[in-house]
Amino acid sequence: MAISQLIFRTLLRSAPGNRLGYRCFRLAMGLIAVLFAMAPSGWAQGDPKSSQKSGPEKGVSDTSVSGKSIAEKKEKTLEKATFGGGCFWCTEAVFQRVKGVEKVVSGYTGGKTKNPTYEEVCTGTTGHAEVIQIEFDPSVVSFAKLLEIHWKTHDPTTLNRQGYDEGTQYRSAIFYENEEQKKTAEEYKAKLNKEVYDGKIVTEITPLSVFYPAEGYHQNYFNLNTTKGYCRAVIIPKLKKFEEIFADVKK
Repeated sequence: MAISQLIFRTLLRSAPGNRLGYRCFRLAMGLIAVLFAMAPSGWAQGDPKSSQKSGPEKGVSDTSVSGKSIAEKKEKTLEKATFGGGCFWCTEAVFQRVKGVEKVVSGYTGGKTKNPTYEEVCTGTTGHAEVIQIEFDPSVVSFAKLLEIHWKTHDPTTLNRQGYDEGTQYRSAIFYENEEQKKTAEEYKAKLNKEVYDGKIVTEITPLSVFYPAEGYHQNYFNLNTTKGYCRAVIIPKLKKFEEIFADVKK
């Protein structure tokens, strides 16, 4: 017999002044208390949803058999590009302001000296160039676009020199990561030589060997030293040029 039917019949037997009925009434109240204790949470308040099969809470994704989230957010797939275009304080500041660029590190590459210091590179005897290594999201900005920015924000026709900075360490260069980058760079260079520079581009395109990050005080240099003379005289005009030409990709 169902508990609800038992309670109903017991209540029918209860009557005022009847001792047996009083005892039955107390029994009925006890059964009701047991029934409420066994009921799902929220039943006592009349929540109709409490008896339904529970599913995942709102905002909590389902999981696969392996326990990994089906809706797990994929990590960004970043690529790298390494450019030399004169003093890395300047080039770093430019590419830090490009949409899709996640990180820019100033450093040295292209030479024979292991773990070179800034002072050693400045002698011009290490063979290294001052470069920046860019980590970028190709779904936001392409390697070809970065090449365009690189070539249009420095002078690719002056050999081993940018402005007053002179020496092999200041050479115009692209250090490619793979054959695809090499092909893209060579095709773009040929196009610019034909359409813009009349064959005068001296930018070297060579494979990246070892990249050595520069000393800490070179990193994020412009942002930390905006009032210094070199930043005001050289970097700020370069940034203004970048903003005028590449407003569509500026952060």
